[in-house]
Parts: sequence; C-alpha cells; structure tokens
Amino acid sequence: MPGNSLYGKRKRPADAALKFLINAAAALTVTALVGILLYILVNGVPYISWTFLSTAYSETDENLKGILPMIINTMYIVVITLLISAPIGISTAIYLTQYAKQGRLVKAIRFTTEVLSGIPSILFGLFGYTVFCILFRLQTSILAGCLTMSITILPTIIRTTEESLLSVPEAYKEGAMALGAGKLRVVMGIVLPCAMPGVLTAVILAMGRIVGESAALLFTSGLSYNMPRGFFRQIFASGRTLTLHLYQTAREASSPDAMHIAFATAAVLLILVFLLNRIAGLFSRALRKG
Repeated sequence: MPGNSLYGKRKRPADAALKFLINAAAALTVTALVGILLYILVNGVPYISWTFLSTAYSETDENLKGILPMIINTMYIVVITLLISAPIGISTAIYLTQYAKQGRLVKAIRFTTEVLSGIPSILFGLFGYTVFCILFRLQTSILAGCLTMSITILPTIIRTTEESLLSVPEAYKEGAMALGAGKLRVVMGIVLPCAMPGVLTAVILAMGRIVGESAALLFTSGLSYNMPRGFFRQIFASGRTLTLHLYQTAREASSPDAMHIAFATAAVLLILVFLLNRIAGLFSRALRKG
C-alpha cells in the first residue's frame, strides 16, 4: 500500500528540525576550522622566507630570528618518540587482541589505557620531569621529552591499533589456520597487514599529538634554542620545539615584529603537520593497495 510505504510517508517536523541542526553544526564546525586556518595562514605566510627557515634564533640579535633549530628539534622528538612508542604500542595491542585471555586483566588494562588517554598532558610533564629529568638525571633534554611523549601517546596507539585488529574478519584467521599456518604466521602475515591502515591511523594521530604538544615538553625538553651540534650530543641537550617556540614568542611578544614571528611559526607548524599527515596517508594508501 502506498500509505504504508516508507517512501509514501510524510516527513515529520522533528526529522526536518534534526536534519537542520545536524547540517548547521557541520557548517559551523567547518566554518570555524577554515576561519582559524585562514587567519593563521594570512597572518603568517607573508613573513615566511628562506632566511626565516634556514637560520638560527637569537633574542638579542634582530637579524637572527630563524626557526631552523626548532624545526630540527621537532623532527628529533617526533622520530625518536615514534621509534620508542610505536613498537611498544602495536605489540601491546597485538597481545591484548590475539594472545591474551579475555578476562579481568585485559579489561583492567583497557580501562587503564582509556583513563590515561584522558589525563591532561601537564600531568605527564610533571611525571616526566620527576622521573626522567631528576630521578634518571637526564636533566631537561630532548631524550627526556621523547620518553615523556612516548608515555603520553601510548594509550592512543594501543586503543586505535586494537580497534583496527579487531575489525579483521575472523574468517581470514580461520582460513589461514585451516591451511596449517601457525599463530605467529597468521598474526604477522594475515591480521597485521589487513589492519595496517588502521595502525598507520594510530601513528598519524600520535604524530599530531607530538607536534602539537607544549605542556609536557615545557617541563622536560626545555626552551633552549641553540643550533644542534651532532645527533647524540643534541638528544642529551635542552631544545624547544616549534610549538614551544610559538608559545614562548607569543607570550613574550612586545612588538608587532614578535607577533609576526609567532604567526609565521604557527603557519610553518600547520604546513609541517599537513606534510607529515600527507606522507603517512600516501604510505597507508600504498599498503592498502598491496
């Protein structure tokens, strides 16, 4: 009957109002995001130059207002933190989903990771300062900041990788085992490759958290802006990231030129995050095709 058909029913006012609210919320969110990005880029891009990107920074010399040390420190912290936390987080997720008995212990671990993911980053900074800087005597250094950030992003990597591994159909594993494959072969050869796009999503989320972090690194990596003089020498020295440089420059800005430097740093930070996410996205697409 047409009257009983789903297509023949009249739209209710509540459905129309809900659709309007959803569209309005989406439009408001996109407008706010685009507005913030445009505001930063319009105020920052005109002051970006090769000199700005390739020279050191000095608070006393007006001719040295570059951000090269901060870019290098940021890349140090991103790469070292991911090298520490990604293997641990992915291995933990594999154990929890593929090997561990689903009981109270696993539930407690998952509950703990969810709680840790919601803790303010400044608490991680205080913990890192107390343990790594004082107890382990690393002082304020890039290595201390990397160890602190590893703890900060571990919950994100573990939970996102877990969900990706659980989304792999059971039929894949059952078929491989029916052909005589062992547990390790199934996990490493079937489950993990199928879940790799989700694993890379976890890494991308963690990367964004590292680049945008300021509170935890303020206590652990310090605010030094000296030019790096060797890899092993630099990781044991203090160094500010782009986010910390943006915070410090904007906080101490007493002239329009200082605010221009802050906006230019923010624009470079946005471009850097976009490039890193784009590279990871291309890598994920290549793995998905494979």
